[in-house]
Amino acid sequence: MDLRFNKDLIEGYHSPRQIIRRLSEDWLERNIYCPSCGRHSISAFGNNTKVGDFFCPDCDEQFELKSKSGLSNGKKVPDGAYESMIARIQAEDNPNFFFLAYRKADYSVQQLVLVPKHFITTKMIVPRHKALKGRNNYLMCDMDISTLPESGKILLIDKARVVEPETVYHQWKKHLFLRQQQSKSKGWLLAMMKCIDKLPEQFDLQQVYAFEQVLSVQFPENKHIKDKIRQQLQILRNQNVIEFLGGGKYIKIKS
Repeated sequence: MDLRFNKDLIEGYHSPRQIIRRLSEDWLERNIYCPSCGRHSISAFGNNTKVGDFFCPDCDEQFELKSKSGLSNGKKVPDGAYESMIARIQAEDNPNFFFLAYRKADYSVQQLVLVPKHFITTKMIVPRHKALKGRNNYLMCDMDISTLPESGKILLIDKARVVEPETVYHQWKKHLFLRQQQSKSKGWLLAMMKCIDKLPEQFDLQQVYAFEQVLSVQFPENKHIKDKIRQQLQILRNQNVIEFLGGGKYIKIKS
């Protein structure tokens, strides 16, 4: 895989935003396979479409690409119009997201992270406080990926090194059960997975209960946090994310 952009494409371009969009979209179309079905490449939608940037002709998965100079801080990623983004995420054909980080000095790809759509919730879309100048009702937004569990950020390229496709496919498939969850239920599962990320490989119920206060702030309408914790642990056990060892002890199942 060639990690360098084709700089010949930007002759005559002056806008930095147009330059990086042209370079990054060309690179992705030439180099990246479908993480869902394994097709050797994905295709770009036509210009001025209101759907995602790319799609897989074989399995119909859609993808949007977000690019930035330098590695991500793992927090907020600038996005487009707030209302449009909310509608896009709630649509039946909602997209998966590629987050590409490049080095500006030589226009080379340093990192490519895939966030599958089954990890995305509307709570992750954060409106900015100020509307665009002259457009009082037009709010832009950011995507807050800091709330995602680590399993929701699948690396295809890390520190300018390509991750084996088999690893990517496995990580993609392991959490497809989230697509069957309703939005509210999925929010709880993602929160629990985020908590479990902070625990050692083997942990017990009391260690999970330590997140009770954090979860009560995140889900203020729920007055039975410990009951909900046990319920979510059972779901994650049934989906082979964790294994119950007995006696209130659990172990993470490696991806």
